[in-house]
Amino acid sequence: MSVEIPGRTRAPTGSGSPTVDGRPTRQRARVALERALREASYEVLPLRGAEESVVEHVPRSVPLTVTVTEAKGLTPTLELAERLSGHGFAATPHLAARLVRDRGHLDDIVGRLRAAGVDGVFVVGGDAADPAGTFPDALSLLEELETAGHSFRQVGIGGYPEGHGHISPELIERALERKAPHATHVITQLCFSAATTTAWAREAKRRGVDLPIRVGLPGAVTRQKLIRISATLGLGRSARFLTKQHGLLWRFFLPHGYQPDRLVERLAPTLGDPGHGLHGVHLFTFNEVQRTEAWRQAWLTRLADAGCGDR
Repeated sequence: MSVEIPGRTRAPTGSGSPTVDGRPTRQRARVALERALREASYEVLPLRGAEESVVEHVPRSVPLTVTVTEAKGLTPTLELAERLSGHGFAATPHLAARLVRDRGHLDDIVGRLRAAGVDGVFVVGGDAADPAGTFPDALSLLEELETAGHSFRQVGIGGYPEGHGHISPELIERALERKAPHATHVITQLCFSAATTTAWAREAKRRGVDLPIRVGLPGAVTRQKLIRISATLGLGRSARFLTKQHGLLWRFFLPHGYQPDRLVERLAPTLGDPGHGLHGVHLFTFNEVQRTEAWRQAWLTRLADAGCGDR
């Protein structure tokens, strides 16, 4: 049987009969997607009202990452991660290497996170034009964390299925290979092509990156929310981010906002394939957490109902 999200595309379900060329059955795809959505993680921005919204609308079982902005620096990110951890969330702050001054600064950051019960970090290079100190990229910060013995239970790094605006494809993939031994998982940047994401993940595994990969997807975001966030972050910075995302800008400015149903549907048959590491999803909420959580729950309900139909 098939299940429809009202007004949207159909979720992948079926009787479980194999498809051609040995590809996963529709039933297996449904099970893999249900698991990925049930274990999804959310990204939030350290803006006013974020803490209250997350506490009110997001289950404590959903892991969170807290992004960092060049303009606001690391402090708001660390503070929000600490407060969310105090509310019982597994909250992971982004550590932008180019905003960390030196070993002493890094020790201070790690110390405060440990004191707050934060046991994970997501390490990125950051967008600052010039490094604040001795860490020009994510790899250098990861190596320093390891040298100093600052062991976190979870260490995430970024993946770039569509490349990076300022780094060549070969360099960015080589950087991923070098960072992988210091990490526990990868979270990809937004990509609106399931085929591109899958091909990238296969190539990463071929090159020796054998980490679980969470696919970065946009949450259910309204135009009004994006405009408010743009005003808070500064239109220039948010516009630069959006224009780097290969069509993200116009997609988010659709009259009723954006919902990632079709992209999720196309990714479903690839999740859990042993030929690559795509196992989970990471939703960029742009702080539209209530709408994103409602969207996720709607999918989970319909996938569960489809599973009852399979039996």
